[in-house]
Amino acid sequence: MRLRKCTTRLVTTASTVALLAAAPPATAHGSSARNEKILTAAPLATWQTDGIVWSVAYARGVVYVGGTFDSVRPPGAKPGQKEVARKNFAAFDAVTGKLLPCAHTFTGGEGTVRALKASPDGKVLYVGGSFGKVDKTGVASAVALNTARCSLREDFRPAVGATVRAIDTTKSTVYLGGDFEAVDGKTRNHIAALSTKGSLLPFAADIDEPVRAVLATPTYGKVLVGGDFHKVNGAPEGALVALNSSTGSTVTSFRRWLPPRSSVKTLARDKTNFYVGAEGRGTGVFDGRIAGRLSDGKMVWKDYCQGATQALLVHHGVLYSASHAHNCVRTPGGFPDGRRRHFLAQSVKDRRILHWFPDTNDGLGESIGPRALVMAKGILWAGGEFTTVNGKAQQGLTRFSAGPANTAPEAIPELSAKSSRAGKVSLAWQTTWDRDDAQLTYLIYRDGARVASLKKRSVDWHLPEMTYTDSVAPGSRHRYTIAVTDGRHTTHRSKPLAATAVARK
Repeated sequence: MRLRKCTTRLVTTASTVALLAAAPPATAHGSSARNEKILTAAPLATWQTDGIVWSVAYARGVVYVGGTFDSVRPPGAKPGQKEVARKNFAAFDAVTGKLLPCAHTFTGGEGTVRALKASPDGKVLYVGGSFGKVDKTGVASAVALNTARCSLREDFRPAVGATVRAIDTTKSTVYLGGDFEAVDGKTRNHIAALSTKGSLLPFAADIDEPVRAVLATPTYGKVLVGGDFHKVNGAPEGALVALNSSTGSTVTSFRRWLPPRSSVKTLARDKTNFYVGAEGRGTGVFDGRIAGRLSDGKMVWKDYCQGATQALLVHHGVLYSASHAHNCVRTPGGFPDGRRRHFLAQSVKDRRILHWFPDTNDGLGESIGPRALVMAKGILWAGGEFTTVNGKAQQGLTRFSAGPANTAPEAIPELSAKSSRAGKVSLAWQTTWDRDDAQLTYLIYRDGARVASLKKRSVDWHLPEMTYTDSVAPGSRHRYTIAVTDGRHTTHRSKPLAATAVARK
């Protein structure tokens, strides 16, 4: 029995069976019985870029996009069609997705925007990367824009010595992390703090390698820092450290959280926890996610998915990841080693992987897929290197809204039939799967009339077989078809299969 258009593999390993047996029952929208609220896996119509998106940010109804690109184009347009010039920076209406006139060209240096972050009140957008000019104004890899007028601020123009890769803000302070070793002519090894007016603050830490993620926690008086580093303030630190937000002195060490060849690429938080996303190189590394308590830095949980994590975001009790996870067999609800999956959703309570599986391809550049996430008015925006989303052409940007679930089952099963008892026809088929619904309903039709409705939970890495035995007149001949529904979307019926019931002897 085969599924038309289905390219996934049926995996029947003992570990898979154990994982499925341990999984809680699913609700209609793919979440567990605890009712986490996940998004739909169907992408909204979204503008595209002609290059890589490194960062996305939200402020006051606008989503800002930064990266390495020369133009943007409307949803559905092919490369080279209907392009609008946007040099490494663009702005869109957060709800409609419409391209907005807010535009600046970021050039010089490596000519790329790597980090975007809005102030807590949304009035200012801080921009970092590797650039020497904004339009015709000379700058040095970090600037600020007034969001109301999309104008370049004159007071925030620090001279940063190399690429800025991460930014976070509080009401009074802007933290920069990256490759630099000096700001405004003073030593600042990979991290610096400035006032909102652009003045360099005394905060300083000696970090030996680039910083890739910064998360300020003003309530607790500390800044979480992640990156490629091995030493901070003269002591061994494994890619993650908490610093005093005023001085830069070390507050908390996490030396046993990550192995030596893993880096922290992203940090996120909710009211009580912070979340770490990692990337490892070589064997014996850590690529997954860790949850820790903001109050005391104690680990809450750790998953062991393989495939680097590039971005994290928490929304309504769900931790969304941009990654290329390919093996999550050691994580509850996870999957065995196989193809890359570029988006994941997990319960913040216990790391369980939820049934939300939109996907992209690896795309351009380093072939990573998605690299950045932001939530804007209930819509998840994702940017990266990808050129397809759910198998359809879409470059650089995509977005997903709240439910209800809005993807159709991936394929129509093919029926097989046999009759070994008088008046009985036994049908069999392999289940299909859906990107945002774990439980699907299979509709059986005999001679055009529905005779059965059967429910089954499935995932693309475990597609169990189903059977149904129909009672008909002995010796009669019938035509059977099958369709699949998630409650909102129903596939076409399969090709008719003729079957004759055994006659009485």
